[in-house]
Amino acid sequence: MPLSQDRLERLVARSTDIVVATDRDGNVAYYNDGASRILGYAPDEILGKYVGILYPDLAEAKRVMAAMRDPGHGGAGVVDNFETTFLSKEGERIPVAISGTISRDEAGREDGTIGFAKDLREIRRKDQLATLGEVAIGLSHEINNPLAVILNQVELVEREIEALAGDRDSSVEYERLYAIRREISRISEILERLAKMAQSDQYETISYVGPSRMLDLRRRHDPSGDSRLGGTRILVVDDDLGICHSLEEILEADGCQVETAQDGEQGLAKLEKQTFDLVLTDVVMPRMDGHELYTAIRRLYPDLPVLMMTAFHYDKDHIIKRSRLEGLEGVVFKKPVDPSRLRQVIAETVAGAQRRRPPV
Repeated sequence: MPLSQDRLERLVARSTDIVVATDRDGNVAYYNDGASRILGYAPDEILGKYVGILYPDLAEAKRVMAAMRDPGHGGAGVVDNFETTFLSKEGERIPVAISGTISRDEAGREDGTIGFAKDLREIRRKDQLATLGEVAIGLSHEINNPLAVILNQVELVEREIEALAGDRDSSVEYERLYAIRREISRISEILERLAKMAQSDQYETISYVGPSRMLDLRRRHDPSGDSRLGGTRILVVDDDLGICHSLEEILEADGCQVETAQDGEQGLAKLEKQTFDLVLTDVVMPRMDGHELYTAIRRLYPDLPVLMMTAFHYDKDHIIKRSRLEGLEGVVFKKPVDPSRLRQVIAETVAGAQRRRPPV
């Protein structure tokens, strides 16, 4: 079936690309539905206006006009996939590729232009994702290998400390080794999330500085996590701020409501103001150690369960032993924290405390 002029005009009008025509004075004489959708102007806002309104500035409009007259861009009076930028009604800069031509009257004089512009944002986004995928694979290979070497060396150093320390307190050294393991684990998780992001062709950004954005590589909710943890209110007490933040991130990803404190005194102050389902506390802390905090909680909040955690198995001051003799139920050895084990212990401890409470 031959394509009538009327049908052709309807197809152009409904094109998803931008179609704009101008008269010999550079004023917009035609403006299709695709242009309205992408640029935001209604036809009555643009028809009859100088075409320069569609560009960021007059210089860019003139650059496109000059390209149409330059035979190096597709031929005399023609441009083919010439990249430029349009400016939407809301002020957004939109990258486009224009294919257009200069129209002439019967005497051969220029009497206007018509151009088809392709919105390049989605194309560029897919190109960026492809690049991101290549970067993710390269990063994973180049960074994970030395990370494995570092982790192996940490294991060897830990053995040397254990052999040389004997009965001496090596808690500080073990805490430092744990901090190294924790950061190695965080780097590995970030690389894994970056790789998954590239494979899924989906990513999110967050604000950085001013108008700048950066990829959001924060920990997401783990669907394999324990559903029993949703809404559980947990107080984490540890003098290592990095450990507090790491545990907060892990637990909040499972739906917990987490508060942190840097020592036992801060922890007790928070317990006075808020209600919690469980306290997760370090063993060795300044001013008030884990045993002192546990005994205070047991006296003030007898129904509140407490879990202790330590980066080392050596219990120089018998903090864990004394606490267990007085009723402490759970200890989590964090070298580093095993999220699955942590979820399980917290869920079981909170559930057990709820069963023991008398009915209201």
